[in-house]
Amino acid sequence: MDLSHSQSSNLSLGFLTHASSSPAPASNHRSQIVDDSISFQIDSNFRDPEDEKEEEFRILGHSMCFKRKRDSGDSQSSSSSSLKSSRGSSNDLESRRNAVRAWGNQTLRVADPDVFEILEKEKQRQYKGIELIASENFVCKAVMEALGSHLTNKYSEGYSGARYYGGNQYIDEIETLCCERALAAFGLDSENWGVNVQPYSCTSANFAVYTGLLLPGDRIMGLDTPSGGNSSHGYYLPNGRKVSGASIFFESLAYKVYPQTGYIDFDKLEERALDFRPKILICGGSSYPREWDYSRFRQIADKCGAVLLCDMAQISGLVAAKESVSPFDYCDIVTSTTHKSLRGPRGGIIFYRKGSKPRKRGMLLNQGDGSDRYDFEEKINFAVFPALQGGPHNNHIAALAIALKQVATPEYKAYMQQVKKNAQALASALLRRNCRLVTGGTDNHLLLWDLRTLGLTGKNFEKVCELCHVTLNKVTIFDDNGTITPGGVRIGTPAMTSRGCLEADFETIADFLFRAAQIASSVQREHGKLPKAFLKGLENNKDIIELRTWVESFASQFAMPGFDV
Repeated sequence: MDLSHSQSSNLSLGFLTHASSSPAPASNHRSQIVDDSISFQIDSNFRDPEDEKEEEFRILGHSMCFKRKRDSGDSQSSSSSSLKSSRGSSNDLESRRNAVRAWGNQTLRVADPDVFEILEKEKQRQYKGIELIASENFVCKAVMEALGSHLTNKYSEGYSGARYYGGNQYIDEIETLCCERALAAFGLDSENWGVNVQPYSCTSANFAVYTGLLLPGDRIMGLDTPSGGNSSHGYYLPNGRKVSGASIFFESLAYKVYPQTGYIDFDKLEERALDFRPKILICGGSSYPREWDYSRFRQIADKCGAVLLCDMAQISGLVAAKESVSPFDYCDIVTSTTHKSLRGPRGGIIFYRKGSKPRKRGMLLNQGDGSDRYDFEEKINFAVFPALQGGPHNNHIAALAIALKQVATPEYKAYMQQVKKNAQALASALLRRNCRLVTGGTDNHLLLWDLRTLGLTGKNFEKVCELCHVTLNKVTIFDDNGTITPGGVRIGTPAMTSRGCLEADFETIADFLFRAAQIASSVQREHGKLPKAFLKGLENNKDIIELRTWVESFASQFAMPGFDV
């Protein structure tokens, strides 16, 4: 490299040997290589030692020195350039910040008016309507805030203290707190019970239990869906089609209720269980209005060597408030949703026994493996993650922790007591109007109305109610001969109790329901039962418009948890 034609510079750059502290001599302004020394200089034609500032440092084992001429003009120019560069960099950073804010900090109304409009319409529907679906409820604002929080940003596959990703120290705190509150809400000792709060739903929770404890093709036994059970406990259609994953991957057999009374037929259940020998016996359901005899289930499970699983999704709030018999005294595993009577976010939860198994009459209770200790914890946790799910929904777990804190309060117990009172009041009001209820009443938060005495199907009645801003759901029931019929609806009281309704209010709601039944009967007589003709008769129906006005006026009196309207 020829630097002999360099005219002017205020910079001198030199490499020195390890043994020398002074620059290697330059000849004819050319760089020279001597042993391991490199000399490289850019000289000014006018150099005054007093005008130069020398800085020395080492790089790659060599000493390196810079000599810069002290030129006030150049220094000012350099400072000016640095200032301009800094200003440019600052402006560029602010531009990038604004770009992030532009898409990241917009409100929903601005970012997506279409979705915002639909959400606003749903908000009005909830506010102006009467919510009677037994599995629905209204959550508080704190739960909503947690669900919509920045926790949704974090990935945290694994469990507290054992994550696949870093940065989970606060996620661990939240999940640990949630687990502690879950055990406390149901009065459970952490030495004898464990809990998993990661399932996305109760169906996911149930399937995790099956996956952890069973092999494909192993047997399970639960309440028949038309009898009030849940499809996640195994269900086949009359034509043999397998409806749920529980029946696809495992062999399921259902037990049923007495068609005449609607109560579980325990004698037939025991007979079938001893023949079928399920590895898991399931109690609990979606549409059973009476208490569960867990003691009898325990006896049957022990006789056939089954693990006893309770799905308390519908009644978990009542259990926590001690307003219903607790399955924890008898069952090995208990699952639940978290969004029904618990008034939490939508999700699932699994409780499982830990430690030593109890002894009875000198023998260990048989929970499947013949050992003297429960081994559910590792199997169930592994089934939830990594076998079936990915990362947990941390916003949901935080919201659940908030709801469980409320569950442990006296105010929540009073709420659940009112839920039961309201269900009793509604049942009594319908019975006084000569309506038929399956089992003749209710012990919990729901009731089943048999519409066959009015000549109606649950589907047609549900549609009329929906047009009147009353929401409930159709169910199949058994007639007296044991034949499945679509002639029922399920009605629950938790949601409207959350809005402040009392017994007298449910008397009014009974009037609305009975009026809706009269309208449905009238339309059916005029247009027939077939769906197309029946729906045609509902169009611009004056009676429906009138009833909807009454319903909206009534519902709008009550406060709405979670948001203002």
